[in-house]
Amino acid sequence: MRVGITGGIGSGKTTVCELFAELGAPVIDADLIARELVAPGQPALVAIVAQFGKDVIGADGELKRGRLRSAIFADREKRKCLEEILHPRVYAEMERRAADIKAPYCILCIPLLLESGGASRVDQVLVVDAPEALQKQRVVTRDGVSLGEVEAMLKAQLNRWERLQAADAVIDNQGDIQSLRRQVLTLHQHFLSLAGAATNADGRR
Repeated sequence: MRVGITGGIGSGKTTVCELFAELGAPVIDADLIARELVAPGQPALVAIVAQFGKDVIGADGELKRGRLRSAIFADREKRKCLEEILHPRVYAEMERRAADIKAPYCILCIPLLLESGGASRVDQVLVVDAPEALQKQRVVTRDGVSLGEVEAMLKAQLNRWERLQAADAVIDNQGDIQSLRRQVLTLHQHFLSLAGAATNADGRR
């Protein structure tokens, strides 16, 4: 069974994934795959340079992620172009890795799961939720970006309520780590139960 984790920027998806991993759930992270796909010499990076110019590449040949991020969040068409380059490649690699997993369920961490139409690729949509003010505070502190940049990122994503409406399960991440850990444990048990039920329905053990 595939559980897609999503949530707005600064909602705490990475921490939630780490807690699921501690419980033995395999995690496939779209952001980490995207980083691999834009390594020097990779076809995706070649396509990005062709579209956005050599200014997005540093002297070391690495992608200047901050510069590219600023460009795409300021321009919807540029953002769409980047997504067309990356999303198919990321999803293909995630599918390949998920196919090799033997655990009862796995986590697919996809920040733009709903925006990219990826909900049909997973069995459960788990939304990590936090108030927008808290999201902004976390991202400004974590990434050292301006409030204006964070607000532009938020506008590029579904709003909080649209995301919640699409959820099969929700984690409320505005408390402490112990609250988060309890919620993850409860959902871990829930997903194991769902995966077991699906296995029985398919006649496999």
